[in-house]
Amino acid sequence: MDEARTRCGYVGIVGRPNVGKSTLLNRLVGQKIGITADRPQSTRHRLLGIKTIGPDQAVYVDTPGLHRRMRGALNRRLGRAAIATLREVDVVLFVVEALRWTEEDEYVRTLACAGPAPVLLVINKVDRVGDKSALLPYLEARGREAPYRHLIPLSARSGANVDVLERCVAELLPYSVHLFPEDQVTDRSRRFLAAEWIREKLTRRLGAELPYALAVTVEAYKEERALTRIQAVIWVARESQKRIVVGRGGGVLKEIGRQARLDMEREFGTRVFLELWVKVREGWAEDEQALRALGYAEDPPGAGD
Repeated sequence: MDEARTRCGYVGIVGRPNVGKSTLLNRLVGQKIGITADRPQSTRHRLLGIKTIGPDQAVYVDTPGLHRRMRGALNRRLGRAAIATLREVDVVLFVVEALRWTEEDEYVRTLACAGPAPVLLVINKVDRVGDKSALLPYLEARGREAPYRHLIPLSARSGANVDVLERCVAELLPYSVHLFPEDQVTDRSRRFLAAEWIREKLTRRLGAELPYALAVTVEAYKEERALTRIQAVIWVARESQKRIVVGRGGGVLKEIGRQARLDMEREFGTRVFLELWVKVREGWAEDEQALRALGYAEDPPGAGD
């Protein structure tokens, strides 16, 4: 397509933890690429989701949740990645939860509005609001706080009003040739997605017990005609955590593997043979070298896997 007739740009999705950023990304691109779990640190990588509609290509950048007190090496690395995104994108989607506004939201608002890109305030989870009449004063209050280009109430879970968001984004994209083929949905490999979906199941099952102690790497990945073979390692920081992940008689690990395999088979369209091991790497979340080895690099939005 001609650059004069097409639009393309990076769209950063930012917000405090647990406002539904990854659910929104999945809804926008029409399939599961980001992991969703009601725990902080669910998203640990900047993940691209690509949506092409005719002449418009939006490259959405999902980011780790931002919060003011970024303690620990892993948290600081995630925070730097999210903040860097604000300086590198063409449009910012600042996601908040309907009828809620916290100090962390205010912190993200300050960062988002300090950058050069236009900011759209996305009010998510409106489907959970019982009294819809309360939304109008909430929107009015938010609109007085910053020069948002648009304020868009929606539900990422149900898809309500997401089409309005897409139209607003398209109007703000710069004129440019498309950066990706029109049928490409993400820059990440299936190998990367497999590791993330395993970590999603771990986070949902064990997030209350081990909220920051889990990482996953795929050691072997082989695609055959109708079967994908995957060998993955779940990393924990202490031997006691390994026992929690494995569970009595290996029951927890088996169930994690079953749930992750079903996700992979549904999304990859093949049968999946998944083998999981649990290994201990002492203090990995506080070790910069270990973080790099486990794939927590601070890549720019356009970097692939």
